[in-house]
Amino acid sequence: MKILIDAFGGDNAPLEILKGSLLCTEKYENADLALVGNKEIIEKTAAENDITLDSFEIFDAPDVIDMEEDAGEIMKSKKNSSMAVGLKLLADGQGDAFLSAGNSGALIMGSTLIVKRIKGVKRPAFAPVMPTSKGPVLLIDSGANIEVRPEMLQQFGIMGSIYMENVLNIKNPRVALANVGTEDHKGGELQHEAFRLLKESDIKFIGNMEARDIPAGAADVIVADGFTGNVIIKMYEGVAKELFGKIKGMFMKNLKTKLAALLLKKELQELKEYFDYNQYGAAPIMGVSKPVLKTHGSAKSDAVVTAVKSVIDCVNNDVTGKIEESLIKLKSNRRGNDGQ
Repeated sequence: MKILIDAFGGDNAPLEILKGSLLCTEKYENADLALVGNKEIIEKTAAENDITLDSFEIFDAPDVIDMEEDAGEIMKSKKNSSMAVGLKLLADGQGDAFLSAGNSGALIMGSTLIVKRIKGVKRPAFAPVMPTSKGPVLLIDSGANIEVRPEMLQQFGIMGSIYMENVLNIKNPRVALANVGTEDHKGGELQHEAFRLLKESDIKFIGNMEARDIPAGAADVIVADGFTGNVIIKMYEGVAKELFGKIKGMFMKNLKTKLAALLLKKELQELKEYFDYNQYGAAPIMGVSKPVLKTHGSAKSDAVVTAVKSVIDCVNNDVTGKIEESLIKLKSNRRGNDGQ
């Protein structure tokens, strides 16, 4: 299995990407990692930090897509960027999967236009995994598709269910539709039709769900249009950041509270780890013909290690193949029902 890694994706590239990739070679024996990026800078950074590159094939790519750059530049001025070159290598069969911590919009666009969609997929979707009190929840879509049709939301539910079962080992995952209420009739025309289609799908659809119930772990997959999903995940991240800021301020107030913090050090660390998105690996770009995953832009070496584990599980469990099979089955069932 060859995994292509964007050595220049993210805020801490290339050093943290190189450090994490080296750790992966020690941890995952069957994974063959290849680095994509400016070869001269990769070798210089490795030499300065005593990182051996003997285990890696390096594909030279002189350019970098900045985190704030327009996504469309991956197909224009940044065709020689580490991300574009990596995706082209994947599309050409020179790798089994691609991992990047870079520009999310560019990665989604590049995956769609270079790697291409799985046959039958209407739109690829960005699907990050978030913590809840009962384990991980996958949010699909969280920003790739602002405007959607009901059949797209149905596909999101199917793809998310397959990912959670095969990568995070959640059997028969519960799928819910993000809505303004839990009653079946809630929402607009889009939600009504999506509800009907999800209910007819071969997944464990549990109905509508309000955003307030997501942190409680009331579902394993949350289906949403990209606008709603992005609002949910940004609010999730913002609340967690503010909460930890308040807790830190409370314990640093005076000597008494600092002593209390020492007594609760273990519990506070456990709470911090509970909210750590890195524990669940990378977020897949669901619906493209080969595995493409995105780790957080601020990813450090440990996050690279957990992200590569997600990539390995995606490849070993043939997630893309199972999605294609499910969509073929869905199409066949739809034709059968139409003929009745």
